[in-house]
Amino acid sequence: MSAYYQLIDRQIDAQGVVTAHYVSTMNAQGAWNPNEQHMAPATGIICAELEQYAPRQHMRIGRISLDIYGLIALGEIEITTKTIRAGKTIELIESTMKGQGKTLVVAHTWRMMTSDTSSIAGLEDLAVESPENMPVFDGIHQWRGQYTKTVEARSNQQRNGKGLVWLSTDVDMVEGQSTSPFVQLVCMSDMANGIVPRQNRPFDWGFPNLDLQIHLYRMPQGKWLGIEAVQQYGADGIGLSSSILHDTQGPFGRSEQILTLRPMQE
Repeated sequence: MSAYYQLIDRQIDAQGVVTAHYVSTMNAQGAWNPNEQHMAPATGIICAELEQYAPRQHMRIGRISLDIYGLIALGEIEITTKTIRAGKTIELIESTMKGQGKTLVVAHTWRMMTSDTSSIAGLEDLAVESPENMPVFDGIHQWRGQYTKTVEARSNQQRNGKGLVWLSTDVDMVEGQSTSPFVQLVCMSDMANGIVPRQNRPFDWGFPNLDLQIHLYRMPQGKWLGIEAVQQYGADGIGLSSSILHDTQGPFGRSEQILTLRPMQE
């Protein structure tokens, strides 16, 4: 199977609400539990629905905020997407992923008006070394689950808690459909939490993320995602993974993931 999901059907009601049904393949299998989907492809399939949802000229996605309600079970899922705040210059879109009768992920997305601001454009995030000459990084393949095995990684700057890792995949998000750079790269941004863990293996503490916040000051391009990540643990059971996101043209946004730190079972 060369995709993470198979589309079953998609319907649009009279109010413009879109409901799509998919079934996940084993390529979407997560790292913490063999019966779960990885949050990366779950993010990607939501982004694939957002990309198709009521597109408007001179508007683009600026922020996606995804909250994870619990284990994202493998198998059939339903994604419902609707506008909850319409507007001429900004609009708020809600996407809800359900499976096995439960809400799995809820995403709130701001789509924003674009304009020519090239005369005042400027970034403080700096470009980083491109992946072409970097060695293969096998660290991500130490994770369990099929999803990480579908991703190629390269790095020459990685240690516990901090590093730069480039990621790419040739697996399509949906069987029989081409995958845009936006869907492919934003999907993989969830992997920031697993590429620079503060602990050596085997882990004494688990650190699953409860959310994924993505801010885009431009749309990503190409097939390589560079994640310049920092992972920090507080002293009371809560941590944070923070990243600058790059493509081969330079930085394009940032992401944050809040972590729940839990002792690993023997």
